Amino acid sequence: METGGERAKFHAMADGTAEDWAIIGGAFRGFAGGLPDRVLTHLRLLDGDFGGFAIDRLQHSLQTATRAHRDGRGEDYVVMALLHDIGDTLGSYNHPEIAAAILRPFVSEELHWIADKHGAFQGYYFFHHLGMDRDIRENFRGHAHFEACAEFCEQYDQAAFDPAYESAPLDFFEPMVRRVFARPINSIYAKV
Repeated sequence: METGGERAKFHAMADGTAEDWAIIGGAFRGFAGGLPDRVLTHLRLLDGDFGGFAIDRLQHSLQTATRAHRDGRGEDYVVMALLHDIGDTLGSYNHPEIAAAILRPFVSEELHWIADKHGAFQGYYFFHHLGMDRDIRENFRGHAHFEACAEFCEQYDQAAFDPAYESAPLDFFEPMVRRVFARPINSIYAKV
């Protein structure tokens, strides 16, 4: 984190100058370049967090991504699979939305939608055991990405709790994370 260096002079944005914003833009680019490191650090917080499951949340994420990778999915899909539950630590009641927000600038609308809605779709496999409606995903029936999200949950997410499965380590995925997060495709700040 940058703590020193040149700083803008204004105290209210309305008073900012082009020179101020050049300083801020330069600092932003440096900070944004560290995003992959921050994402990977946060993903590591899932290590050892079992939440009652047979494997911890990091292993679940690695297993989901490994399954997608071995199935020939593209890097952006694999990174989405890796990060789909990254919000578990901060968004206990809305983890899909946290993951989707992190991914949105870097993935297609379809992959963003899958990350955002996977919680409702994943519920098909367990909500009925908790007295909830397992068919809540039907609220999204007819959406262009419905089948893609159902497929993600069926093939990769719900199947990724196997303690015997040999997942690739996080280091294997690190270059993919760096490449995907190096090129924002959907952000108002992409030109900064």
